[in-house]
Amino acid sequence: MTQNYENLPKDSFERIARDTVQAEKISKPSVSFWQDAWRSLKKNKGAIVSLVLFGFIVIMALIGPILSPYEPNAQTITHANLPPKIPVVENLGIFNGEGKLGGKTVDLYEMKNVDQYYWFGTDGLGRDMFARVWKGTQVSLFIAFVAAAIDMVIGVIYGGISGYFGGRIDDVMQRIVEILTGIPNLVVVILFILIMDPGILAIIIALTITGWTGMSRVVRGQVLKYKNQEFVLAARTLGASDSRIIWKHLMPNVLGVIIINTMFTIPGAIFFEAFLSFIGLGLQAPDASLGTLINDGYKLIQYQPHILLFPAVVLSLIMIAFNLIGDGLRDALDPKMKD
Repeated sequence: MTQNYENLPKDSFERIARDTVQAEKISKPSVSFWQDAWRSLKKNKGAIVSLVLFGFIVIMALIGPILSPYEPNAQTITHANLPPKIPVVENLGIFNGEGKLGGKTVDLYEMKNVDQYYWFGTDGLGRDMFARVWKGTQVSLFIAFVAAAIDMVIGVIYGGISGYFGGRIDDVMQRIVEILTGIPNLVVVILFILIMDPGILAIIIALTITGWTGMSRVVRGQVLKYKNQEFVLAARTLGASDSRIIWKHLMPNVLGVIIINTMFTIPGAIFFEAFLSFIGLGLQAPDASLGTLINDGYKLIQYQPHILLFPAVVLSLIMIAFNLIGDGLRDALDPKMKD
């Protein structure tokens, strides 16, 4: 049955979109890839809190030794083994300078006639733990960032060349990576310690001699994924050189993976440096790092737990913060993880 719509009154229908320009207007502003990644990262509360926490640790590592009135390596034997004492907080019954002596709780500051405040206490040589913890954090972060930067540069260049050119070049380069990967890091470290004096330079070289292989494999896989896609073929057809295709077309698409991998490399380097210093293959006394401070503290954990507590807490916070930041960046930069 058909209906005669011509008999309907003209005012029975109302035009909804009178302004065609307004109707076709895009409701959301266009954003770049990095703006969209930052917007996604901000939704991850754990990553943002970790970012703020890590920023605070970095600032304290830079200014902490300056805030302390004592030099990190300055020794005052009469102030040895003092527990933490913090102004105002001491009124709450914690960090008030009291410690065990002969099975009794006594005020060690009053007993030794010490008028100064040591916020993190002192070690067996009377050195200020506040200055030493932040100085050690500064050294550990420096080693980790330099090692991660070197790993990133070598890995990106090596993996990019290997994946882009392929063929025999790729076969030879990957066999070299496999040989280096098969050598345990600890063996390489011990060999370098035997050749070089233990110190920051030896640790950085030991960390980077094989540390870049993981980055190179990740970059190689991404380059193999993108090099035969249409935008690369178009650039090659227009006469772009190999170096321009790699750095202008492939690397911007691989940059997100590089950042994510680097964020997971840094905490690994921090932990490895702490491990080397803990077993005595890292920095040597009186230089401080988180590993050397933990090594000093675990020997006195029953009598002076504060010597172990503060560097262990800082190391743990750095590791947790970096892993949460890395997870947040992975979710923000990986297109597959988008909402």
